[in-house]
Amino acid sequence: MTIHRFVPNSAEKIKDNMLKSLGLTSVEDLFEDIPSSLRIKGGLKIPDAISEIELERKVESKLEKNFSPPEYLNFLGGGAWLHYTPSIVTEIISRNEFYTSYTPYQPEISQGMLQSLFEYQSQICELTGMEVANSSMYDWGTALGEAGRMAFRVTRKRKIVVSRGASPERIAILRTYCYPASIDVKEVDFDPKIGNTDYGSVHSVVDHDSAALYIENPNFLGIIEESVDELSQLCHERNALLIVGVNPSTLGLMRPPGEYGADIVVGDGQPLGLPLNYGGPLIGIFATKKDPVLLRQMPGRLIGQTVSKDNSKQGYTMVLQTREQHIRREQATSNICTNEALLALAVSVYLSSMGPEGMKKLGSLCLANSHYAQKLLSERGMECPYFSGSFFCDLTVKTRLNSQMLPAKLARHKILGGIPLGRFYPDLSNVSLFSFSEVHTPEDVQTLVDALSQIDERE
Repeated sequence: MTIHRFVPNSAEKIKDNMLKSLGLTSVEDLFEDIPSSLRIKGGLKIPDAISEIELERKVESKLEKNFSPPEYLNFLGGGAWLHYTPSIVTEIISRNEFYTSYTPYQPEISQGMLQSLFEYQSQICELTGMEVANSSMYDWGTALGEAGRMAFRVTRKRKIVVSRGASPERIAILRTYCYPASIDVKEVDFDPKIGNTDYGSVHSVVDHDSAALYIENPNFLGIIEESVDELSQLCHERNALLIVGVNPSTLGLMRPPGEYGADIVVGDGQPLGLPLNYGGPLIGIFATKKDPVLLRQMPGRLIGQTVSKDNSKQGYTMVLQTREQHIRREQATSNICTNEALLALAVSVYLSSMGPEGMKKLGSLCLANSHYAQKLLSERGMECPYFSGSFFCDLTVKTRLNSQMLPAKLARHKILGGIPLGRFYPDLSNVSLFSFSEVHTPEDVQTLVDALSQIDERE
């Protein structure tokens, strides 16, 4: 047996002592609960050790195969979008006192981190129009999963209705969260022409046995849900919660969910100053109304502001921690007992540097680029947008080519995009989703339009 210098228990004597103290005779005894048919026969197929120099070269050679900005234009979206990260964001989160702060269990020595998280919560509330926000979650999908289970705890009803126009991947995560709690997830269709949630379907499916309705605005197809007031009223008439998913970069222009009666808002803060990073780490947004029942059932961390006994000093601390598993163990509201602290700080710095006018300009640029692309593609005779509903920064385009084949064709033009909607909706096999942001120039849009036109003409 090989004795590894970094693994002390690989030494035979130490291993034997550990097995003896456990009352076992071999390492295999530790895995007796795993059926032998599921175990690997023989050793792992791991290459021999190489030097650090060789390893670095090998990794670099693999990384060179990646297609990434700025060498390639990126029009991908659907959950992680290409946005500009101001240098001030990177500068501040790179400071040692923030890099090394994981989670503020000791508030008396974590005031700086706690204050930044409190600021993040306040900014998310202002952005979404809600009254209470936690100090972040893992990503949009897990925030939605927690929202679904929270809706069940609040209403004690085991049916959640979701719009089929929401992200199929996020719906899948919601189902994963709901299955162990025996919560049924029912989908309602979107209008095949307009692209928004079909109100008639919602009216027939959301009933007094429903815990919540989940919609995204804009939805996964890029379409703005224009019946949000009616959907909100319907939910509340039937004692169901309204859960709204948002791309926060749109909220500089669009009505915040709090204005049309959302009970829970989820989303991802990635567009707010976070690079793509191969799709992660991301940061989940979670906000609710100021309702004692909702507040108590809300998962994750809440940072509160307080003052000293003599009112001379202001301080910050974690509040309502009994919801978390490190306090209540198996009786906790959720197993979430951490947050994306460094990324929450990045979002807070980004929002502070942008301000309301900056967020408005951000939304305007994204909107302008997507509509400019739509104009040029329509002039080339392409069906764009595929849906007639109002769209924001995500644009649906129908081509003669099957959407599954389009990304590889575009890659030859050094372009990344679009998402093949046929992966999720069989009836949209020739429709792709392209996303536009403030980083795209008119020349970038023209390059995409030219490439799509050439590919479409050849088919």
